[in-house]
Amino acid sequence: MGDEGAAPDSGAASDGDADGLTHVEDGDVQMVDVGDKPDTARRAVARGSIHVRASTVDAIRADEVGKGDVLATARVGAVQAVKHTWETIPMCHQIPITNVETSFDVSDERVELTVAVETTGKTGCEMEALEGVTTGLNVVWDMVKAVEKDADGQYPDTRIDDVRVVEKTKRPLE
Repeated sequence: MGDEGAAPDSGAASDGDADGLTHVEDGDVQMVDVGDKPDTARRAVARGSIHVRASTVDAIRADEVGKGDVLATARVGAVQAVKHTWETIPMCHQIPITNVETSFDVSDERVELTVAVETTGKTGCEMEALEGVTTGLNVVWDMVKAVEKDADGQYPDTRIDDVRVVEKTKRPLE
């Protein structure tokens, strides 16, 4: 996924067109062949935030949101998204997920979600970590949207931002 077709640890594409793209050839798209790559232990960590009203954070902390436990539901959504990434990202390989860890940091006006994904295989798991974060944060939004709406039914204070990969590692299998 994130490093398919890349030279080991370089982050640069080893084949593809002049721009280093590995999924496009003559205007067509193709999944990268990773069959000859060695299996390695891989880990990716992604993080992002949803900004909400302080009163919404208070309701999350007190477990007083009408739909139920916001963070528990978001955790389930994040894990499900990790497991199904290959179904929603067109050129993503289906990979064996060996571990998913989720953690939340709830501050005065935001909820930060970190998702760590581990796999053993031929390609990385960055997309899985990103899918976990974005879906988990979307679940938070869905759970709190009734209290986040203003009088016009809009969400002026609610936003998801700063979604990024914060760590990526791979090591040979022992």
